[in-house]
Amino acid sequence: MFIKRKLQSHLSRLAGQYPVVTVTGPRQSGKTTLCRKTFPEMAYVSLETPDVRALAENDPRAFFQRWPAAVIDEIQRVPDLLSYIQGIVDETDQPGRFILTGSAQLELMESVTQSLAGRTALLELLPFSYDEIYSPHGGAEPTLNDLLYTGLFPRIHDKGLNPTEAYAFYTETYIERDVRSILNIKDRSGFDTFLRLVAGQSGQLLNRTRLASDVGVAVNTISSWLSVLETGFVVSFLRPHHANFRKRMTRSPKLYLVDSGLMCYLLGITEASQLASHPLRGAIFETFVVTELQKQACNRAARPALNFFRSSDGHEVDVLKAHGQSVWPIEIKSAATIRDRLADELKWYARLNPDARTGTIIYGGDENFPRTGFDILSFRAIEQMDAEGRGDL
Repeated sequence: MFIKRKLQSHLSRLAGQYPVVTVTGPRQSGKTTLCRKTFPEMAYVSLETPDVRALAENDPRAFFQRWPAAVIDEIQRVPDLLSYIQGIVDETDQPGRFILTGSAQLELMESVTQSLAGRTALLELLPFSYDEIYSPHGGAEPTLNDLLYTGLFPRIHDKGLNPTEAYAFYTETYIERDVRSILNIKDRSGFDTFLRLVAGQSGQLLNRTRLASDVGVAVNTISSWLSVLETGFVVSFLRPHHANFRKRMTRSPKLYLVDSGLMCYLLGITEASQLASHPLRGAIFETFVVTELQKQACNRAARPALNFFRSSDGHEVDVLKAHGQSVWPIEIKSAATIRDRLADELKWYARLNPDARTGTIIYGGDENFPRTGFDILSFRAIEQMDAEGRGDL
């Protein structure tokens, strides 16, 4: 069953305006399915196929004679094709001639910006959002623990896979293969330890020195490994929000894995019931919420504009979301019950920055309602957050 993605309407729209549309995102996030379902009449070419890739590498002109317009999957495998695409679309400015996908952001984007500047629209597809997989279908919604454990990668839901098994295969087949091949990492056990430690830091300030010490490698090595994980959409970083409030603020970013289910696997969680008392349940929930906020922007063909705020004297707001010329402060609490004291940081930030909009707590319960000075929003209703309003409370 094909679950319509929120990005599909933007993909169709942009293909009517640009000769090339480039869709990036993690492996197995649904890029191929999205593009093929959106453009069923177009030829489909995968550069993961050895003979197709060989033709593209050895005789690109013959490649384009065979496929003068196409959905081309994993374009970063043969980045030289982008120069030929540039020449083709410059000769005939036909909208929607090529739809490109790629799962290695840095490699692809460097090539795209060099060869296709001004010729391609750029979209990013992350795994399912909560609203895509549950809300439109009217079925039973999962418990929070089941949701966090299962994650939102499409194949797990489409095929009914066991999450622990699926993420084990995903880690070995994609993450370890891709990263180890790019960096020529020979110490597989050390890299495996690194991945699990990264999962333990999701939702926290990045500490490269501690990671290096725990893995037994240099800090520069950790930075290199993290860069490739970011390139492959395995991790993302929230940067601290810098504003002139006469406060000393942290400069370290916060690290987040791309999916709570992947995080659970890397932490050794093999059943949803383990989350009830797991010491990192709050960090897992925060990882889920932040990635949902990222998806909300990406699914609207926009770039996520998210930061966090932490002062040197210990005050912190989990997320600051761009809101016009101001920001929208958001606190994330996995508890199913909200007490006023859990809004202390929002109230503190409101005094510090009176121009910020009303703050919101996203929590582990099911109801949405306003409180004096802040709003409360269920994790099931993140899609209701509107950049111009207070959400559907």
